[in-house]
This record gives sequence, structure tokens and C-alpha cells, in this order.
Amino acid sequence: MNITSIQKAIEFFEDKLNFTTGPVELNEMIENGENINIIDVRRPEDYAKGHIPGAINLPDERWTSLSHLSRENVNIVYCYSHVCHLGAKAAKYFAEHDFPVMEMEGGFEEWQHNLLPIEK
Repeated sequence: MNITSIQKAIEFFEDKLNFTTGPVELNEMIENGENINIIDVRRPEDYAKGHIPGAINLPDERWTSLSHLSRENVNIVYCYSHVCHLGAKAAKYFAEHDFPVMEMEGGFEEWQHNLLPIEK
């Protein structure tokens, strides 16, 4: 690995730490009462079956409304699973419209895998 590769790796992991979080960390933020805004970008019928407590459903056909997003608090976006790119697409779209945003890695599948609370 050369110096350029090492620098790219450092930049990549700095960005990862700044713009992603995991389900356990998100649950700690919720329990600590942190000022966050949780955005579920899955289909409404999947959201209705269960979602992260306090999450707001904003499926892709409603992204342009930018409703329920916060400019004061970080918007933490999640989708279905670690192979779903819907969360990353939403995070990019919201960031392009000047909203602070992070993505929860692993999506709702990883949230459930960690046996974290679910709201219906």
C-alpha cells in the first residue's frame, strides 16, 4: 500500500465515521434523548408493519416534498438492509438540499437482528 492509498483510506474512514452510524449507536442516541430526526425511506406498508421508534416514513415518491426533515438536527436515514441503496440515495438527495444527514448502516434488518425496540 502506497502513501496515496493510505491517505485515501484515512479519508474514507473519516467520512464513514462522519456520515454513518449503526443500529446500536442509533438506539443509544434515542435512549439518551439526543436531538435527531429518524427517517424511514421504506414503503409505507413495510413501515406500518414495524419501524424504529420515533421514525418518520418518507418513501422515495415523497422525497421532493422534503417534509419532516430537519435543518437543525441530523436526519438519520435507513432503508431495508445492508444491500439496499435506497437509504444512501435518500441521504444524498437530502444533503443536496442542504439537510444534515447520516445513514444507518444495515437498515431495518440489522436493527431487528440486534433485537432493538420496534414501534408499530
